[in-house]
Amino acid sequence: MTETTETAPGWLTPEELELTRARMPILYVDAVPVRVDDTGLVTHVGLLLRIGSDGTVSRALVSGRVHHHERVRDALMRHLEKDLGPVALPRVPASPQPFTIAEYFPTPGITPYHDSRQHAVSLAYVVPVAGDCRPRQDALDLVWFTPQEAASPLVQQEMSGGQDVLLKQALAHVGCLP
Repeated sequence: MTETTETAPGWLTPEELELTRARMPILYVDAVPVRVDDTGLVTHVGLLLRIGSDGTVSRALVSGRVHHHERVRDALMRHLEKDLGPVALPRVPASPQPFTIAEYFPTPGITPYHDSRQHAVSLAYVVPVAGDCRPRQDALDLVWFTPQEAASPLVQQEMSGGQDVLLKQALAHVGCLP
C-alpha cells in the first residue's frame, strides 16, 4: 500500500489516520495496469518499483486509500495518475467492477494479504492504459512485463504483502493464466 500525506478537505491528519487504522478497516483500491492489443488481449503488465518504509525495494501494484466522500472510480483514477503520470490515459469504465476484494490484515496468515499498519479492504481492478506512463511520487520505476514474466517466480518474489497473489489473480481473471 502506498503512503502519501493528503491535504484535501475531508482527509485525516496523520494522527487521526493512525487512530482510525487501529480501530477500523480502511478502504483501498489496487490497480493492475495493463497494455492490451487491438483485440483486447493483455500483452503487458506494468509493475512499479518502490522503496518501502523499511528500506526494502519491491515491485508493486498501483494502490492507495479512498478518501471520505470520494467515488471509488475517482480514487482509482487519482492513484493511477499519481503513480503513472498525467498522460497514462487509463481506461476505467464509468461503473468499474473489481475482479476481487483483497482483505489485508496486520496479523500475518489470516489471508494471503498482509499490511502491518492496518486492517485494509481493497477493491482490485485490471486497468488498461494507453498513454505514456512515467512513474511519479514514491515510485522509482515502472517496468512492463509480459504476463508470463509477471507470473514468473523471479518477479513474484520481488513483491510483498500478498500483491504477488493479487497479481496472479488478475492474470487469471484476464485469461493469461490457467
